[in-house]
Amino acid sequence: MSTHKIYPDAAAALHGIVADGQTLAVGGFGLCGIPEALIAALRDSGVTGLTAISNNAGVDGFGLGMLLTTRQIRKMISSYVGENKEFERQFLSGELELEFNPQGTLAERLRAGGAGIPAFYVRTGYGTVVAEGKETRQFDGHWYVMETALRADVSLVKAWKADKAGNLVFRKTARNFNPACAMAGKVCVAEVEQLVEIGEIDPDQVHLPGIYVDRIVVNPTPEKRIEQRTVRQGDK
Repeated sequence: MSTHKIYPDAAAALHGIVADGQTLAVGGFGLCGIPEALIAALRDSGVTGLTAISNNAGVDGFGLGMLLTTRQIRKMISSYVGENKEFERQFLSGELELEFNPQGTLAERLRAGGAGIPAFYVRTGYGTVVAEGKETRQFDGHWYVMETALRADVSLVKAWKADKAGNLVFRKTARNFNPACAMAGKVCVAEVEQLVEIGEIDPDQVHLPGIYVDRIVVNPTPEKRIEQRTVRQGDK
């Protein structure tokens, strides 16, 4: 069976494809479904001046938050930026550029990038700061904002299972932005928990075809931090 997409560790999977000044699309929603090992390897690579497309930027000291601590991210294209004091500090002090997107718009910009659609119109954000500097147009009596597609030099995604051809299966809500990020990247690296032989995944169960995945690294025991642990108070 083919193994040309399989790399021994996250550092090897990033070798030769990451560089200063690149745009990266990184899957995940909060800390759910983030490529933990790949983000750590990206930090250790020392590349700087990055633009990161991601729903948010992890938390202080974990996920993309690690790259903020080391000042490797120059710009974030994001939807939600809470839970991260370093993000807040850098943005308010003018050290970090931020392009805000409504969450659905961010998802559609990534999807459009992967589908080869250069731009689209959406009602969300019209009349707000989100629309500033953007083309607007009226359709059927409603005003719309033109949003451009997002493309990345490299995509870093997290999946539950892959076969050696790169066909991916995501687990429950950990799918989130990962497929769209994968499709929007010129090169896609997938971090997975399980690797199986080609043919072991039912074609009807494939969430992302292997044609979109260039490199695979196995991380069988990710940390999977919980962003905000909530428990019910015991009965009294």
